[in-house]
Amino acid sequence: MSKPSITTILSPRLLQLYDISNSIVVIIDVFRATSTIATALYNGAAKVIPVDSVEQCIATGRNLNAITAGERDGKIIPGLQYGNSPAEYYRDFIHGKTLVLTTTNGTRLLHMALSKGASEVVTGSFPNISAVCNHLLQMNKNVILGCSGWKDRFNLEDTLFAGAIIQRLQEHFTINGCDSSLMAENMYGLHKHHLYSFIQKTSHWHRLAAYGLEKDLEYCITEDGANVLPVYTNNALIAAK
Repeated sequence: MSKPSITTILSPRLLQLYDISNSIVVIIDVFRATSTIATALYNGAAKVIPVDSVEQCIATGRNLNAITAGERDGKIIPGLQYGNSPAEYYRDFIHGKTLVLTTTNGTRLLHMALSKGASEVVTGSFPNISAVCNHLLQMNKNVILGCSGWKDRFNLEDTLFAGAIIQRLQEHFTINGCDSSLMAENMYGLHKHHLYSFIQKTSHWHRLAAYGLEKDLEYCITEDGANVLPVYTNNALIAAK
């Protein structure tokens, strides 16, 4: 019996080149959207509604009496209530509430994947890596690891997370024919024992650290701090049972 495949897409701009219709798509935006989504749901948020425009975020929040949040270039967007920091969504604040979220990269890629007919969309980052891997093993379907990158450009942190998933699952999946998966797995293997020091060299780390977000960034590359599986259903991300 042949194994299902794992394909890594290194930038949203490349998504159009792939058939994703029979695949589970994992949206990856390590710094910080998918880390924030996992954290909010882990801490009891009823759901997270990802939207790809500020106007839609404000309107949806008003209609649902929900919390509105988002950032562009690492800064809270005027007109929204909160930002994209996982630390903002602690249990006493977020439990039982709905969060409407828009971000620079991750929420846009999620909607792109939905429009291309992904069979299922989940979100992943280091804080929920085990939940993601366990789900992919259980489903035993082809997987697309979608790296959100930075404004359609390649970034290292999302690719390293893709590599971490591949390394955990490589006995059960094949990456034959996908050089980007081979590269991601090899890169993670080279740097996993000094991930903190290596990732601090990345452009996105420098960009966000300039805003004083180092603690956020360290949390975002720490495994299983918010080990829940966000699954997209009925226009929202909810924690899988």
